[in-house]
Amino acid sequence: MLKKIDFNGNAYLGVYCKANNSIAFIQPSLPEKIKREIEEILRVKTFELTIGSSTIIGSLMSINSNAIVVTDFIEKEELERIKNKFEGEIFILEDKFNAAGNNILVNDYGAIVHPMISEDTLKKIKKVMGVEVKKGTIAGLNTVGMLAIATNKGVLCHPKIKEEEKKLIEHTLGVEAEIGTVNHGLPFVGAGAVANEHGAIVGSETTGIEMGRIEEALRLGK
Repeated sequence: MLKKIDFNGNAYLGVYCKANNSIAFIQPSLPEKIKREIEEILRVKTFELTIGSSTIIGSLMSINSNAIVVTDFIEKEELERIKNKFEGEIFILEDKFNAAGNNILVNDYGAIVHPMISEDTLKKIKKVMGVEVKKGTIAGLNTVGMLAIATNKGVLCHPKIKEEEKKLIEHTLGVEAEIGTVNHGLPFVGAGAVANEHGAIVGSETTGIEMGRIEEALRLGK
């Protein structure tokens, strides 16, 4: 399934939500109707969360089926809330580049991370998330988590991705990568959409042509 929605008038869904195939962490104070739509489209349970008292949880958290990686300024009670809802491992990212959602692109097969993340941190991400991890860029930019959306079926990338970057993503994440935009031309697709194997939610400004590309790239309905 694929549907256009907004978060209280905001079309940057990927900044305020992070999901895997069973759970979606969302910013507080969304209408019940929106919560129900997220649960229906992604086939997940939703849970409200802040990180460091901030609502930009999609930028500060990375998740796959095995683990959550979250920024080190998460507060104790916020961390306990995650532990109460998520059965996998939780890793506190203490790297200089600690905005996990911005800097990690991951599925259940592999991960691409910001090229300046330390080698020690890379090894820890590999261990906790249970995947191969490589440093990389997308369209020559470092914030790979906001430049693409990855599921276990496919990857949607910034339209200016380079061929060698695309090959690294496909080899590491084990799925094909395609290009596209959201929200009427936004190339930072990770900031404008949330997806898993079951479906995707995109901002209300997303065009029909863009939605077609998203469906194709993420193999929705297949």
